[in-house]
Amino acid sequence: MVRTIDEINEKIEKDEVVVLTAKEAYDLVKEEGVKKAASKVDIVTTGTFGAMCSSGVFLNFGHTEPPLKMETITLNSVPAYGYIAAVDAYLGATARSYENPEYGGAHVIEDLLSGKRVRLEASGTGTDCYPKKDIDTKITLDQINEAIMFNPRNCYQNYAAATNSSGTRLYTYMGALLPKYGNVNYATCGMWSPLLKDPEYRTIGIGTRIFFGGSIGYVAWHGTQHNSAKPRDENNLPIGPAGTLALIGDLKSMNKRYVRGAYFEGYGVSLMMGVGIPIPVIDEDMMHQLSLGNEDIKTVIVDYSVASRSRPIVREVSYQELRSGFVEIHGKKVPTGSTSSWALAREIATIVKQMILEKRFFLSEPVEPLPKDRIVKPLEVRRR
Repeated sequence: MVRTIDEINEKIEKDEVVVLTAKEAYDLVKEEGVKKAASKVDIVTTGTFGAMCSSGVFLNFGHTEPPLKMETITLNSVPAYGYIAAVDAYLGATARSYENPEYGGAHVIEDLLSGKRVRLEASGTGTDCYPKKDIDTKITLDQINEAIMFNPRNCYQNYAAATNSSGTRLYTYMGALLPKYGNVNYATCGMWSPLLKDPEYRTIGIGTRIFFGGSIGYVAWHGTQHNSAKPRDENNLPIGPAGTLALIGDLKSMNKRYVRGAYFEGYGVSLMMGVGIPIPVIDEDMMHQLSLGNEDIKTVIVDYSVASRSRPIVREVSYQELRSGFVEIHGKKVPTGSTSSWALAREIATIVKQMILEKRFFLSEPVEPLPKDRIVKPLEVRRR
């Protein structure tokens, strides 16, 4: 059984397409097997919603009268990067306010999306063609020209879970980690996660159309720290952080329900992003991958008490164990918690399914595949 994306799009157009969410596909394969399910189903939808720190937005503010070449820029006292021509800036999600460390770029993005007025302060040295030297004004998302969300690293393929063996509470981007293995936090949405359902990037590639923050977006490139050469298990899944996606979309068309600023105590600001990717069932092998459940998908628990980029692995664990509420570490029953919303992941997958059934979402063929041989290099700090 082989099915092309063009054939699936034709079925969408003719109201003949069969779309299931990841959970529905899992249930169907349990009941009828991979071969029969693959012959019936055209698309399986996935979703994820969680902290994606490597996110931000390019903004074009428009020109003042007289013009100003913006170099130093803040939005609600959060620094944005200027030096991109005259009135463009990049606002990183994790940038923190000079006035309130619990407020940052992610919150500015959410405020803009919510229709709020945001204070823009900008200054430059002044030139003959850009004589104005500073402004202090208010803007809204509707008033500015472009707001292009470009996230260099989203949708991590199987992020490691976190625990803490030390005697001190740790504050991390994985949340608070209690001393003496007091808890385990995990970030990936298991069987809902897009890159765990297409682990070899057979259908997800550059140009793939996606659900991005409540709107249509695209895979722009492989993400930073794309570690696709990571060893795989018997289910062809990487155990631990592997592939990533760089994503692009129009902030102006997004929905604030799926784009939220967040603050992690003792760590800083992050952006909670919702992403959904429909995966075409191109053959039985793909259906097999799409049918894997939380009991089949494993990650590692690492010890954040070790201040190293190579933190020790405490143990492997399945998402079924993590979702049970407890895992065992050295004979101790340790509570688990997710920093992502599985409920919103399911909601996103369901919305994408509905958009396809209503002909509001057609699949796109990647224009280039994602690399499968990348490794992440460390930064060696040398004095000379």
